[in-house]
Amino acid sequence: MGGMTMSQKILSAHSGGGVLAAGDLIHASLDIVMGSDVSTPLSLQEMEKHGLNTVFDPNKIILVMDHLTPNKDIQAAQNCKKAREFAAAHNIQWFYDVGRMGIQHALLPEQGHVFPGSLILGADSHTCTYGALGSFSTGVGSTDMAYGMVTGTSWFKVPDAIKIELTGKLGPFVDGKDLILHIIGMIGVDGARYQSIEFSGPGVAELSIDHRFAICNMVIEAGAKNGIFPVDDITREYLKGKISAPYTEAIADEDACYSRVIQIDLSSIEPLVAAPHLPSNVKPVQELAGQMKIDQVVIGLCANGRLSDLKQAAEIIKGKKIAPGVRCIIIPATQQIYLDALRKGYIEAFIEAGAAVSTPTCGPCCGLHSGVLADNERCVSTANRNFVGRMGAKNSEIYLASPAVAAASAIAGTIADPRC
Repeated sequence: MGGMTMSQKILSAHSGGGVLAAGDLIHASLDIVMGSDVSTPLSLQEMEKHGLNTVFDPNKIILVMDHLTPNKDIQAAQNCKKAREFAAAHNIQWFYDVGRMGIQHALLPEQGHVFPGSLILGADSHTCTYGALGSFSTGVGSTDMAYGMVTGTSWFKVPDAIKIELTGKLGPFVDGKDLILHIIGMIGVDGARYQSIEFSGPGVAELSIDHRFAICNMVIEAGAKNGIFPVDDITREYLKGKISAPYTEAIADEDACYSRVIQIDLSSIEPLVAAPHLPSNVKPVQELAGQMKIDQVVIGLCANGRLSDLKQAAEIIKGKKIAPGVRCIIIPATQQIYLDALRKGYIEAFIEAGAAVSTPTCGPCCGLHSGVLADNERCVSTANRNFVGRMGAKNSEIYLASPAVAAASAIAGTIADPRC
């Protein structure tokens, strides 16, 4: 038996130690269990069904009201009320509500809940985002979330792994979103099914933490169980002031086993767009530039709503006007990011250009509110999915892109190359 990958090292540390191999079934202790205003009420229903009314550790449960908030209708309000009452009854400290919340996948790292070597379960598919900080984090259903909240444990099938070796450096107007779109386009939406995507190589040092968050956020779109980066000085610098407790960095063994190794030169990546209706339908932006009118642009959300993303968009938009007939919606991923963007003048640039700036919310990404699409409308979005009907009408179209491509498109009124 060979050595272990980063993910296998973390799972081993949380299940009693010992060497693990792909396919092993384990029962592991959890560092964090997370739910949203959509998933938490469903988990509570499961608990009620089985007469369960205790939690394993109120300090390790995090509830974030981010999907349907501020409440869009009575049912959303009732869901949030149920989660709010549960948090109060069980003394759950980390309950993030309107005014102090953010989109969970940006909020948890920002608030210091995520640390290297941690094992995180979240009832949201994009929980895999936290692998950017060297954590094993993965999404589950509401039943597994309920089990995790009660017992502090969960079962796992130890994943096999794909190793992606990075070299080179990203070019101008190219970022982590383009890299992960390139990977998904290469291997397909099921190319990493129930596998870990593990990043390595000298190119890792050329990727900012925000690039890594965007990349890990979308590994699920290739079917992966999780994505994970090695911890380096960039990671440690990000964690300064956020994490005070000691943590263990998972390092892959030299003889770790991988199902395949993919080598990518970052300098070969160009701005990309994922056309409808799959994240794997990836095309160079130049192929689509100027080809069709767009109706809406969304910049932000959990994949690309961090400060560096807003900075890039603001630098392109500042001093210009959003194209006539285009609705441009900016969604900072957390309140802190919103505040920082305000202080740096990005929000002013967006509003003066004719864009709308929203409180942090998942709303338009999954067609819930604050940017739902009508029949035959086209949207360029920095979100992570472009499935049929994902943002509204079934015959609407979503084009996934980086903040730079989205911002350039908002000005042009059509898909545009930010390098031009």
